[in-house]
Amino acid sequence: MVKNILIVGVGGQGTLLASKLLGWVLVNQGYDVKVSEVHGMSQRGGSVVTYVRFGEKVYSPVIDKGEADVILSFEKLEAARWLEYLKPNGKIIVNTQEMEPMPVITGNAVYPENLIEKMKACGADVDAQDFLSLAEKAGSSKAVNIALMGRLSKSFPEIKEEVWQEALKANVPPKFLELNQKAFELGRA
Repeated sequence: MVKNILIVGVGGQGTLLASKLLGWVLVNQGYDVKVSEVHGMSQRGGSVVTYVRFGEKVYSPVIDKGEADVILSFEKLEAARWLEYLKPNGKIIVNTQEMEPMPVITGNAVYPENLIEKMKACGADVDAQDFLSLAEKAGSSKAVNIALMGRLSKSFPEIKEEVWQEALKANVPPKFLELNQKAFELGRA
């Protein structure tokens, strides 16, 4: 059976490192893994999405609407934007941070209100936390991606925490390892 995880965010938030870490963990657990990155205007704070599919045999890297088991979102509006990709009773892990898109910045639109409540009203299992403050508590706002990965790791009770720690060691520069380990632990807790 193939499982699907959609990682969504805004350019510069670390979604690509998050998908790399997840892919590393899953490959090391013996899964066939397909990762597909779709970049929007990532260098300008645009939408960035990564599809991660894994199972015994995965033939395509693309996740269609209604197929995502989990949406891992670095920002509330991005979670809402990709909601139609979530399976019925799927889970959304979302950072409560708000990053205003260009139409809001220019005054041509207003940032939507009550997004968490609206997603819950659609039947989604929403785990909304301020992962940015957890990252800052660990030592850097840039570790928000790793705090989110810590929370996502709880969705895989069959994968030992040591495997996630090995993934961090393999993918994070040594000088940032301790900070990222702390962010991971805070997100996991």
